[in-house]
Amino acid sequence: MSAPATMPVIERGTATSRVAAIVVAVIIVLLAIAPQFLSAGAVDRMTALFIYVILAAMWNALAGFGGLVSVGQQVFFGLGAYFAIRLADAGLNPFLSLFVSGIVVGVVSIPLSLFMLRLKNGEFAIGMWVIAALTHLLVNLDRLVQGETGTSLISLNVYDAGTRRATIYWLALASMTALLAILFGLLRGSTGAAIRAIRDNEDAAASVGVRVTGTKRLLFVLAAFGIGIAGALWLATSITFQPKTYFNVQWTAYMIFMVLVGGIGTFEGAILGALVFFLIETWFGGTGVWYLVGLGATAVLFSLFLPRGLWGRSKSALACACCRSATVYGFRRTQQAPAMTAQRPRGKPQGIRRKHDHAFRQDDTHHRRRLRHRCAHGGTRRSARCRRDRRRCA
Repeated sequence: MSAPATMPVIERGTATSRVAAIVVAVIIVLLAIAPQFLSAGAVDRMTALFIYVILAAMWNALAGFGGLVSVGQQVFFGLGAYFAIRLADAGLNPFLSLFVSGIVVGVVSIPLSLFMLRLKNGEFAIGMWVIAALTHLLVNLDRLVQGETGTSLISLNVYDAGTRRATIYWLALASMTALLAILFGLLRGSTGAAIRAIRDNEDAAASVGVRVTGTKRLLFVLAAFGIGIAGALWLATSITFQPKTYFNVQWTAYMIFMVLVGGIGTFEGAILGALVFFLIETWFGGTGVWYLVGLGATAVLFSLFLPRGLWGRSKSALACACCRSATVYGFRRTQQAPAMTAQRPRGKPQGIRRKHDHAFRQDDTHHRRRLRHRCAHGGTRRSARCRRDRRRCA
C-alpha cells in the first residue's frame, strides 16, 4: 500500500531573507535615531540620500520593471514642489502639504496616463519630455510663482531650524521606507509577475490574460506619486522654488544614472546606485561642470562594460562562486551526481512511471553536463558558453 501523498509546502522566504529583513529593520531604527548624533550638515546630506533613493527606485520601477523608459519624470518632481507651495499658501500645514502634494500629483497622473500610455518606446520617452516642458511653462504663468523668479515655502520659517531639519529628515526616511515596502510587496505578488511579463513582451502578456493597460497605469501612477513626494521633500530642504530648477531634465538624468550604475531591473540596484551617486556628489560635486562630465562618462562606461550594473555584476559573481562550491543534489561537484531513476514514484501505472523516469533522466543528464562543463571551464577566464550557462544557472 503506497504512502499517502503529502501536499508540498510553499515558502515565500528563506532563512537568508529573514536575516536580511532583520538587518534592514535594524538599519532603519539606527537611521531613525541618527539625528540625535549627527551634525546639521550630515542630517541634510542624509535627507538628500533618502530622496535620491526614492527617485532611483521610482524610475527603476517604471523603466526597469515596467519597460516604460521616460526622460520626462521631472514633471512629477516639479509638480510635487509646486503643489506643496500652493497647498501651504492655502493654509495647510507645511509638513502635511508635502504628502498631500504627492497624492495630488498621483491623481493628476491618472488622466495623463490615459493618452501617454498609448505611446510606445521612444514615443513615450519623448512625449513625457514634452509634457514636462509644457507643464513648466504653465507653472510659470502662476502669479504666486512669479515666473522664473520663483517663491519660497515661507510657512516653514515659523519652526525652529533644528526641529525643521529633524522633521524633514524623519519624513524623508518614512517616505523612502514606505515607498520601497510598497514596491517590494507589489513586485513579489502576481502584479509583479504581470509587470515583468509586460516588459518582456506586451502582446504575449495580453494573450495570457494580463491586464496590460491597468498594470501599466498602476506603475505609472505609483512612480508619479513617489517622485512627487521626492520633489516636495526637496523643496522642504531648500525652501526656495524656481521652476527652471525643479522642471530641469537634469533630475531625470540623475535617475537614469543611478539606475544604470546600480543595476536596471533590480530592486537592490536602485538603492546601490543612489548610494554611489550620493558619494560621487559629496566628493566631487564642487568641481563644477567637470562633475557633470564625469557623471556622463561614467554612465556611458557602465552601459558599455557593465550593462547589468554593480548589483547585477556582484550577483553574477556571487552565483558563480556559489556554483563552484555548492552541491548538486546533496553531493559536491567533484562527486558523481546520484541516479535519479531510483526516485521514480511507486504504485503508478507503467506508462506514468516511464514518463517520470524520462523526466528524471533528462534532469540528471542536464546537471551531469553542467558538472562536466564547470570542471572544464574552471578558473578566472571563462568562455562565452560558460558565462551563458552561469546566467542560466543563476
